[in-house]
Amino acid sequence: MSTQTRNYTTQMDAARRGIITPEMKAVAAKEYRSEEEIRDLVARGQVAICANKLHTCIEPNGVGSMLRTKINVNLGVSRDCKDYNIEMQKVMAAVDLGAEAIMDLSSHGDTQPFRRKLTSECPAMIGTVPVYDAVIHYQRDLATLTAKDLIDVVRLHAEDGVDFVTLHCGITRKTIEQIKKHKRKMNIVSRGGSLIFAWMCMTGEENPFYEYFDEILEICREYDVTISLGDACRPGCLADATDVCQIEELVRLGELTKRAWEKDVQVMIEGPGHMPLDQIEANMKVQQTICLGAPFYVLGPLVTDIAPGYDHITSAIGGAIAASAGAAFLCYVTPAEHLALPNVDDVKQGIIASRIAAHAADIAKKIPHARDIDDAMADARRTFDWEKQWECAIDPETAKAIRDDRAPEHDDSCSMCGKFCAVRSMNKALAGEYIDIL
Repeated sequence: MSTQTRNYTTQMDAARRGIITPEMKAVAAKEYRSEEEIRDLVARGQVAICANKLHTCIEPNGVGSMLRTKINVNLGVSRDCKDYNIEMQKVMAAVDLGAEAIMDLSSHGDTQPFRRKLTSECPAMIGTVPVYDAVIHYQRDLATLTAKDLIDVVRLHAEDGVDFVTLHCGITRKTIEQIKKHKRKMNIVSRGGSLIFAWMCMTGEENPFYEYFDEILEICREYDVTISLGDACRPGCLADATDVCQIEELVRLGELTKRAWEKDVQVMIEGPGHMPLDQIEANMKVQQTICLGAPFYVLGPLVTDIAPGYDHITSAIGGAIAASAGAAFLCYVTPAEHLALPNVDDVKQGIIASRIAAHAADIAKKIPHARDIDDAMADARRTFDWEKQWECAIDPETAKAIRDDRAPEHDDSCSMCGKFCAVRSMNKALAGEYIDIL
């Protein structure tokens, strides 16, 4: 059954009632899947279509381990870098480079106009972390904010058209004692998680996102906002990976996932940041079991702690392994990670690295038609069709610039091999031609 009128509350509500929404149709076409298959995956919570009903310019995408791996780009101003025009340039560059989601993590200035500009002009999924915005919105210190203040900011972001919100619902007052007892090397490195932890310590109250979770679900149901259950206790270094704090929080996120699905609210689960290579696959499988196959959204993971300036590479290594083992959504990491707010070039490098990781994983998972572009590239290379190679390249501008800068004497080779080119020699040999080398 399909419909063009919105006689449902959320994508999950529609799917469970047998309705195929326009968003499901769009996702099915992109993913080479049937509309019924996408509907059934949404109904089970294994695919999330993050699409606030007020974000009317969105080009819908599905997030799920059996679909193409999606890329998220974190942007936003800070007190030290406060130019919203530059951030908008990054947004448009990110979309042009193939990012499916933008997270506005602004922590300075008048955030609402920028957020509304994103949801009125940007076709990508838009995400936010409302707790970041709370202090800025109310212009009050964290300890003076009430639980109601924090919940009201969630509603504000929903009203502004945001498609998904990261909420650190999984840490409770029990977490305070765990952090003190287990003596993590990096404690809590999640910015949102640290704010909630600090708020609980200063007020003596329970985490409002956990205590008033049912109220949050009503807001998300009303606007069809997906909850990205934030991992406050994600490891910030290799030493803290897969520890008691991380796993216990994951168990709680699994419980909250069930509660969200009972209200037809879509959920994604956020996952680890730093993790040794040999632990990544196991973490993906544990998450899929505990959270019943809900889409997993990971930051990296970064597979070593010693590469500042190159963390887009450490992240891509971990991201490829994570996505091939079941992660659905990769948050990009730039060369500026741990060092500074990324500039436009950092954003490009981070996106390209993440897209390479995602594509490699999609090929390994045998996502329908994922390898088509690689096969086309192989054909173009065999025939020295350089224009076709630029069309197939993930970053054609850079590839073409390198070749132009070091152009060969003959077009049927590159300046590394020249007439020693294996492809050239094989083409001539198989065609019965004389192979001139000198």
